[in-house]
Amino acid sequence: MTSLSRAPVAAIAAAALLLAACASPTTPPARSSAPAATQAPATTAPAAPSLTVRPPLIDRSYTSQNQDSRALFIVLHYTVLDWEKSLKVLTTGGQVSAHYLVRDNPVASYALVDENRRAWHAGVSWWGGSTNLNSASIGIEIVNAGYVDGPGGRVYAPFPQAQIDEVIALVRDIQKRHNVKPERIIGHADIAPGRKQDPGPTFPWKQLADAGLIPWPDGPLVTVKMLEHEIAPQDVAWLQERLARIGYNVSRSGQMDTLTKEVVSTFQMKYRPRDISGTVDAETAALIDVVSTPSAMRVSGAGDGETRPYTSRW
Repeated sequence: MTSLSRAPVAAIAAAALLLAACASPTTPPARSSAPAATQAPATTAPAAPSLTVRPPLIDRSYTSQNQDSRALFIVLHYTVLDWEKSLKVLTTGGQVSAHYLVRDNPVASYALVDENRRAWHAGVSWWGGSTNLNSASIGIEIVNAGYVDGPGGRVYAPFPQAQIDEVIALVRDIQKRHNVKPERIIGHADIAPGRKQDPGPTFPWKQLADAGLIPWPDGPLVTVKMLEHEIAPQDVAWLQERLARIGYNVSRSGQMDTLTKEVVSTFQMKYRPRDISGTVDAETAALIDVVSTPSAMRVSGAGDGETRPYTSRW
């Protein structure tokens, strides 16, 4: 009984060893001294917070007294093109624009750029210490052929009187609404002498003065100053200082250089247009003397025909 009972036990043990050998690798795996890593439970990313788009809560019940218009200057130009071409250039891809375009025939003003937006009309510019005048001005383009150079010299095209009347009405409206100072109603040539000539010597600035829009030199005082400058002419340094005082971007070289001559010519276009050579004679010196002295300038009253001394707060 004993020998018979051991046989099955031995057979079972051998089978167990065989199964263990089949299930295990020949070389047992190396044991790691590090503790077994514990797998983190799966997590779900938090949902993004919902964004509510709403307008700002602006209370407009208070208004500061300490402000003025962004439009500090009015700049006048001529287009050097006819009506159709002027309109196309100023409204399409010509990289130039203006707030207004004044047509010649039939006469009318066209608003092309909102006054609250910047028009591209002034380019590189300087007046009285202000630069980049596109950002602080309203530009008016006037349909006009500009000039042609011929055997007898440069000839500038005239402006129809009806067109000038429209320009005066438009400037008056803009000046009143934005409180633009009279000395800041200027031409493109004033802010870019030499580089630009518009609106040119045929533009009648004196009519704007007679309309009370800009100051004008006192005539009798200019006559007195002419005699003074004939007797004792001033040097170029004086001339440059006075032109800078008016607002022009002029050199301070003390020499009658190219820029100084161009500034003098630009000045003559406005105040003595019959001779715009840039030569400083006694009359030009007298005009520069008076225009650079604010108390010597006068402004016309509104329709009364009288003039009064000019101040920048009239």
